[in-house]
Amino acid sequence: MALLYQGAFVSCLFARSAKRSGTYKGRGFLLRRVVFVLTAILLAFMPVFMMPASHAYAQSGGGVIREIVVEGSARVEPETIRSYLLVREGDTFDPLRVDRSLKSLFATGLFADVAISRNRDTLVVNVVENPVINRIAFEGNKRIKDEELAVEISLKPRLIYTRTKVQSDVNRLQDIYRREGRFAVTVEPKIIQLEQNRIDLVYEINEGALAKVQNIRFIGNNDFDDGDLRDVIRTVETRWYRFLSSDDTYDPDRLTFDRELLRHHYLNNGYADFNVLSAVAEMTPDRQNFFITFTVEEGERYRFGEISTNVNLKDMEPESIDGVINIEKGGWYDAEQVDVAVSSLVDAVGALGYAFVEVRPKPKRDTENHVIDITFDIADGPRIFVERINIIGNSRTLDEVIRREFRLVEGDAFNTSKISDTFKRINDLDFFKNVEISNSPGSAPDKSVVSVAVEEKSTGALSFGVGYSTDSGPLLDIGIKERNLLGKGQSLNLNGVLAGNSSSIKLSFTEPYFLNREVSAGFDVFHSTLDMQDSSSFSSSQTGLSLRAGYPITELLSQSWRYTIKSSDISDVQDTASDFIKEQAGSSLHSEIGHILFYDKRNSKTSPTDGYFVRMNNDLAGLGGDSKYLKNRLAAASYHQLAKGWILSVSGSVGVVTGLGEDVSVLDRFSLGGSSLRGFAVGGVGPRDKTSLDSLGGEYIYNGGLDLEVPLGLPPEMGISGKLFTDFGSLTGVNPSSSNIYEDSNVRTSAGAGISWISPIGPISLEYGIPIMKEDYDKLESFRISFGTRF
Repeated sequence: MALLYQGAFVSCLFARSAKRSGTYKGRGFLLRRVVFVLTAILLAFMPVFMMPASHAYAQSGGGVIREIVVEGSARVEPETIRSYLLVREGDTFDPLRVDRSLKSLFATGLFADVAISRNRDTLVVNVVENPVINRIAFEGNKRIKDEELAVEISLKPRLIYTRTKVQSDVNRLQDIYRREGRFAVTVEPKIIQLEQNRIDLVYEINEGALAKVQNIRFIGNNDFDDGDLRDVIRTVETRWYRFLSSDDTYDPDRLTFDRELLRHHYLNNGYADFNVLSAVAEMTPDRQNFFITFTVEEGERYRFGEISTNVNLKDMEPESIDGVINIEKGGWYDAEQVDVAVSSLVDAVGALGYAFVEVRPKPKRDTENHVIDITFDIADGPRIFVERINIIGNSRTLDEVIRREFRLVEGDAFNTSKISDTFKRINDLDFFKNVEISNSPGSAPDKSVVSVAVEEKSTGALSFGVGYSTDSGPLLDIGIKERNLLGKGQSLNLNGVLAGNSSSIKLSFTEPYFLNREVSAGFDVFHSTLDMQDSSSFSSSQTGLSLRAGYPITELLSQSWRYTIKSSDISDVQDTASDFIKEQAGSSLHSEIGHILFYDKRNSKTSPTDGYFVRMNNDLAGLGGDSKYLKNRLAAASYHQLAKGWILSVSGSVGVVTGLGEDVSVLDRFSLGGSSLRGFAVGGVGPRDKTSLDSLGGEYIYNGGLDLEVPLGLPPEMGISGKLFTDFGSLTGVNPSSSNIYEDSNVRTSAGAGISWISPIGPISLEYGIPIMKEDYDKLESFRISFGTRF
């Protein structure tokens, strides 16, 4: 009625205005009046037409809700639905609360549609339930297994299907493929309707092609050219020979790692102000490849200035840590040397009885003279103890296998240096894909909880190898190995080799912590045959058992012991063989105890570029058996990186074997030649029968060499390098001696070059050696090839 009064009021105003203006005439006036009245009524009702639904509902509000009826629910109980409502029976009809109830029901994710209406005093809630997922499948995924994708998505069978979660999982799956370098990936979810409001959810995946890195550029680099910096980062440009590598695919996470590698490279070369301004990846127009551009700011290069310590520990004299810091004044600034100095100071101060110590390097930069003075502040650190050690993720490996590698135990003072050592030791087990150690606050301010999270990997291997060796001829190698037997960290290995000149089979077992002590113990059962017809006119075989144990004395020095009992047989002696060999034909029993003392300061056991090692071997035979001798050998090698890719190694060894009351057998003597003296054949140097020219071995030996690994200008990932070498050595001494034996102590030398290739199917080495100093009766071998593989 109010609206009608508004319309009438507007109409009267119009009529009064028309009368005053003289327009109140005839049928035209009447028609205009009707139009204006209708317009006024429409304007009056327009706010109602444009009113929001909830507000319109408010116009019909009022009254009391006598009953709430739920319709459409099949799986969800009506009472559960009512619990999500913000109104109850007996409440007044409040449109705002009803609207909030509608949103509350949608927020549960249980319903595809919800409608709330009023029927007199009854509130009717009509719902359409989301279906339940019966099964989730992946189609089109060839590069990533179903199991790996299923772990990454949030939806699982028997959960409620929602569009929001499906879209989130689609984005997640695309991110996984993009990290693999497949930026053209598409993921389309498909639904298969089933009875009882169930569905099968299928993700159809088109993986797309790998997005390669076509070009890597650097802007702002003056002192290092683009080629030098490309060698620093992990990402590489795509090339045909990188078909077995994934480093030439674009990966945003790897790009972040590359920024850090660049920063470390410059900081370790004196550029203390270095900064990576940006790392931009641009996709090519065909969306197949990427161009990557690093913009860097090198800054000035600094040298080390004054290096000092500031000791703030009670009763500690600064002189007690003199010589711990190995940083030379005037050398180029190196952030890695600073970190090493901090660790060395922590260890040195801790050894003096200060368990809680904190070392902070404080650099003082002289921008005019480009010098950085560093003061190492040594003070009491927070007194924090290890409350608990948690181990996570080891589904197969026993806790004790990981826990025994810790350099500290619960209750010890927290020590970052020991945590770092622990990380290295656990990682060196090679049982895990990933190892992470973190610490979190404990139950008290002075307590910390150390957690180590591991991701296990396969530790068993079935290997099959074929190849060729100059020493052994064509070979077939079959092996079965388990490095983490039953999750106890034990090693079991069965290996067999069948070759043209030699064959062997060996079973080995190793317990790295015998009797729960840091003692490695194990045994070897072996049988081998060796064809020496070409060099010494006989064949030999050995069958035996070895028991061994080893333990570390210090971090760098280790000691091991071995007892071996074996049966040796010299057979198939040729009629033209040396009389000395004919005399030793037949079987003999060896009972031998061996000892090894090994000092290893190399930076890598597999590919050293710095450091050295010294090894002493002692073998005593005669504790039973037929052979009695003492064999000693001392070997050492040193490694030096002259420049990037140029590695110089110097090695040498001496040895002597002495019979204890009897002559030493030809099998127990030393042999020289082949890989130990390149340019000469196996057994090509040393005492030799003048008639048969059979090699008799020797009782005194020394040999050594210089090897220089040189880059060939090829990409590092090809694994091809050159080498230059020179070898020297001599072998002499045979008892009983005779005038029918060639024997001298003259040194033999050789020089040569070679190529090494770490190929996808195994290591290949080609070497050409030229004898320089030799004797007429020596047997030579200029060209050597070794080839092997495991797959």
